[in-house]
Amino acid sequence: MNILRATRNLSVLIATLVFASVFLQCKSETKKEVKVAVNETILTAPEGFSVKEIGKELGAVRHLTVAENGDIYANRAVLKDGKSIILLRDKDKDGTIDEQREFSNVPGTGILAKDNYLYASSNSGVYRYKLNDSHEIIDFDTTEKIVDGLIDMGRDNAKPFAIDGNNNLYVTIGSWNDACRDEQTEKGMMPCTILDSAGGIWKFNADKLHQTYADGTRYATGIKNAVGITWNSKTNSLFATDHGRGGLGDFYPDLFTKKQNNELPSETFYELKENDNGGWPYTYFDHIKNKRILAPEYGGDGEKASSEKFVDPIMAFPAHFGPNDVLFYTGDMFPERYKNGAFIAFHNQSSELKKGFFVAFVPFENGKPNGDWEIFLDNFSGIDLATPKEGEGLKHRPCGLAQGPDGALYVSDDFGGSIFKITS
Repeated sequence: MNILRATRNLSVLIATLVFASVFLQCKSETKKEVKVAVNETILTAPEGFSVKEIGKELGAVRHLTVAENGDIYANRAVLKDGKSIILLRDKDKDGTIDEQREFSNVPGTGILAKDNYLYASSNSGVYRYKLNDSHEIIDFDTTEKIVDGLIDMGRDNAKPFAIDGNNNLYVTIGSWNDACRDEQTEKGMMPCTILDSAGGIWKFNADKLHQTYADGTRYATGIKNAVGITWNSKTNSLFATDHGRGGLGDFYPDLFTKKQNNELPSETFYELKENDNGGWPYTYFDHIKNKRILAPEYGGDGEKASSEKFVDPIMAFPAHFGPNDVLFYTGDMFPERYKNGAFIAFHNQSSELKKGFFVAFVPFENGKPNGDWEIFLDNFSGIDLATPKEGEGLKHRPCGLAQGPDGALYVSDDFGGSIFKITS
C-alpha cells in the first residue's frame, strides 16, 4: 500500500475519533464580568487612524469575527483555562469590553459569524452554534458538526474557511510536507499523492451535517497552505493567501545562495476559480523574476520556468512573511481609498528585509489590485527587527482580521494574546 495513502487513512481515522470524543465531553461555558481598560498601543497606523487594545492576555487567538450585534469571537490554537473560543462583549456600548465568555474545548483557527450561526474550525473539521434573533449563541453546549475527518498531521494543520452567498463552505487543508519530497530519494514524488487529501481548498455544503471528504469536492489544488481565505461578495469569488514552501538553499546549496534562500519562494495572494491549480509542489512563484519557476525537487535549477500552465497569483510578497488572514474592507468608516481593498495580516518576518509582523493594505479597483501593497499597521513586534537587542522578545504577532458592523477593523494577536481595534 502507498505509505502516504496509508498514513492519510490512519490520520483521518484518528482525527475523526478525537473530534467526536472531544464533543462528547465538551460541556459548559464560563462567564465573567470584566472591565478591560482600553489601552493605547505601541502599534503605528497612518495619520487619522486610532488603534486601541481592547483585549489582552487572551491566549493564542487566531482568527476572529464580529457578529451583527458587535460581539467579538476569537478561536484559539491552544486551550486556555480549558477553553478554545472566547467571546468579548461590550454590553453598554461604551467602547469597553465588560463581559467575557469562554466555551468549546476544541482548539482551532477559523471562525465566522454568518446569518444565524457561529461557525468554527478544529484542526480536522468545521462545526457551528445556532444564534438567536439577537445574534447571540442559544446554547453553548450544543454544536452541529458540518465536516470532520479532515487530515491532521500536526504541521500546517489549521483549517481556516470561508462561506459564500450560497452557503458553500471552502476549507483550507494545508500540506504537512513542505515540498512533497521523498525522504529516501530527496526527490519530489510524481505524482504528489498528498494532493489527494491536502495542499488545496475543499468545497462542502455549509447546511449539511456530518460530511467527510466523500461529500466534498477539491475546489482548488496546488495551494500549499492558504491560512488566509475569504469570499469576496463584490467579485463573487474566493481569495486566498498562501504560505510558500521553504528550504531552497538548505536542501540545494549549490543552486541557491543564502540570500536567495531568505528571499524565495514568494508568499502568494490568489483569486481562485473552481479547478484552479496553484502549482505546488511542482513549481514556486518568484516575485523577483515575476514568473513561475520549476521546483528543484522536480528538475528545476532556480532559473528554469515551468512548462505547465498554472494559475498565477494576483500579487506576490517576499518569502517567510506568513500571510495568515485576508479581509476585504466594505465599511464606510475608513477613507474612500480603503473601500473594497484588501488587508492582509503577516504573521512572520523576512530576515533578509528585516521587516515583518504587520498588517498590509492592497488597494483594489474593479476587483483587481490597483497599486503596490503598503504597510498599514506596524510595530507588532515591539522591537527593531534590523538591529534587535540581545534578549529582546516579540510583543505581538498579527494573525486574524475582522470588520465590525460600524466599519472598525479588528486584529488578533496569537503571541501576546491581544485584540486591537482600529478606527478612523
